[in-house]
Amino acid sequence: MRFSRRDLLIFLGSAFGLGLTVIFRRIFQPSKTINLEKTNSQLPENPIIYPSEIPTPLTPAPPGMFAPKKGDIRLVVISDLNSRYGSTTYESQVEKTIPLIYEWQPDLVLCGGDMVAGQKLSLTEANIQAMWNSFDRYIVTPLRQTKQPFAITIGNHDASSYIKSGKFIFAKERRLAKNYWSQHQKDLNLEFFEADEFPFYYSFLHKEIFYLIWDASTFQIPTQQLEWVEKSLASSQAQTAKMRIVMGHLPLYAVAVGRNKFGDVLTEAEKLQTLLEKYNVHLYISGHHHAYFPGYKGNLKLLHSGALGSGPRVLLNSNLPPRNTLTVVDINLEQSKSFYTTYDMKTLALINPEKLPEKIIGFNSSVWREL
Repeated sequence: MRFSRRDLLIFLGSAFGLGLTVIFRRIFQPSKTINLEKTNSQLPENPIIYPSEIPTPLTPAPPGMFAPKKGDIRLVVISDLNSRYGSTTYESQVEKTIPLIYEWQPDLVLCGGDMVAGQKLSLTEANIQAMWNSFDRYIVTPLRQTKQPFAITIGNHDASSYIKSGKFIFAKERRLAKNYWSQHQKDLNLEFFEADEFPFYYSFLHKEIFYLIWDASTFQIPTQQLEWVEKSLASSQAQTAKMRIVMGHLPLYAVAVGRNKFGDVLTEAEKLQTLLEKYNVHLYISGHHHAYFPGYKGNLKLLHSGALGSGPRVLLNSNLPPRNTLTVVDINLEQSKSFYTTYDMKTLALINPEKLPEKIIGFNSSVWREL
């Protein structure tokens, strides 16, 4: 079939118009919970457009809350959700926060541990099972309903790995935690790389980032597990990813009042830091200290997640009040940078990092604040 010059011009004009429509719809189409941000950028003539290079003015957040500009990848980090020992309920700020998470439009939600309130030998099997049932109802179900990718690390109140005379003291809690997560592993919507020891330690790939979760539910990570850590981080899957992130419950260094002592941080912290730096890990996320501090030491970023649940603590070298927090992490993959936006989830106010201590000096080392 032959086309006239007029037919050809009409066809090319329609195709060009359709292409612009697709691009503008992708960049500027809002949802009912998304604010728009003005942009003066212009596309060059006949550009080659890659998904990660398209500037996005979208700044999703729950209505009425500060809305940070979304990066290539967005994480929402929560930690230490539990209440008193044996509790099957969660504090009000926890209950109101979980349904809000979807509004930030995260690519992945990370939980730094202490999801239930165990670590007490007098708790019966029925008590422990009731706590996990409650966790499933209040925390997992809202995330599952939106098919939200979700990763966890085990905390000391979930299933402590503390050993005495060669045996786990909280073996019952570890068994029931394993039973719960074995039933719900598929609900996490993750592409696992290694999961033989899930939920205690495992790794997965998600949107060009390699995540390694280790069992830091007590102060010492066994040699056998550290051998797995090194092998996993050295793998081609980890090293060809655009970024590597590690998460565990206990931090490397102390940052909070009441936790500035042996047993509340990982032993041989500098050795562990060197291991993570060796494999170019970008960020280590931890909980346990119940105090938010965006730090760094050497070439490793250290995100100390605050407690969303009961018992927030005061930072060392600070007179700031304790706060229940949630942190949004926006990642620029091409530049290997990450940026934090952290909220006080009782007041919904933004936390100003410049008001945090410039440096925290703990018993086992010091950590600098990252703005």
